[in-house]
Amino acid sequence: MINTVTGPINAEDLGFTLMHEHVMVSAPNMYRTFPDLFGPENREQRAIDTLKRAKSEGIDTIIDATTYDLGKDPQLLAEVSAGSGVNIINVTGWWLDVPRFLSGVSPNQMAREFVKDIEEGFRGTGIKAGILKCAADFQGVTVDLELMARAASRAHVETGIPMMVHSYPTGQVARRQIEIFKEEGVDLTKVKIDHSNDTTDTEYLQWILDQGCYLGLDRYPGQFVSPHMRTVTLKNLIDMGYGDRLCPSHDCICLHIHKEQPDGTIPEEHDFFKSNMDQYLYIHRHVIPDLLEMGITEEQVQQLFVDNPRQFFSS
Repeated sequence: MINTVTGPINAEDLGFTLMHEHVMVSAPNMYRTFPDLFGPENREQRAIDTLKRAKSEGIDTIIDATTYDLGKDPQLLAEVSAGSGVNIINVTGWWLDVPRFLSGVSPNQMAREFVKDIEEGFRGTGIKAGILKCAADFQGVTVDLELMARAASRAHVETGIPMMVHSYPTGQVARRQIEIFKEEGVDLTKVKIDHSNDTTDTEYLQWILDQGCYLGLDRYPGQFVSPHMRTVTLKNLIDMGYGDRLCPSHDCICLHIHKEQPDGTIPEEHDFFKSNMDQYLYIHRHVIPDLLEMGITEEQVQQLFVDNPRQFFSS
């Protein structure tokens, strides 16, 4: 069984799944403390309506990759999931913002907190995490981020819950991350290295896959590589025989800070919306048609979005 924000479900019930998305991103407790920064009223309803549209076009489940330091709000996610009919699986673990107040905290201490999120629920809510997360970016695996990687690894070893990993492919940062996972005894077949379509370097991506990991090709339309070349890279990896461990997604953000313009007005949509107005449906409307035109079959599309997520969670 897999923990969603509205209760456990069977892996067979995941359906069409987007493996790296966000309903809301900010900073810890900012959404509840300064809600007007997040745009017009009816914020929850806007998120519900967005996911309802996604559901109406075939999206059944999303993995919400919002950790505590990205402003995780489990109750918001539960409301949005219940209102939209889309399953939402939330993470525990850590992204990149490690505050100085955690200096000296051990990996074992953080691992115990992550395990509680999985087994007991996010404090005061009873809503349980269904996946772990750790991260490193262009700075590489810093001391603080290594601590969180080892903590997430130890929580994984104790619970068997899979891990998603924010990485920086341009710097081949996953090489060090995977080294840490091996040292900690992580089952690499339950690790997904994300943001991997920020590169077209299939030699590096093949190396990750050959370690046993899944790839999160989860930035669409993205910034550093064109949407077309992201899809070409996806097609190339399928042709290389790795179609059973690829997970395309968007890294979409529905609710975010609305920043005042120079003329003093507040825009109705946040900056991230401008770069992906299709939101959770960009892949449906653009990527899948392009894949089919490139010769990918409907069965292979099913593998990417239904079979692979199910296998990732159930293996």
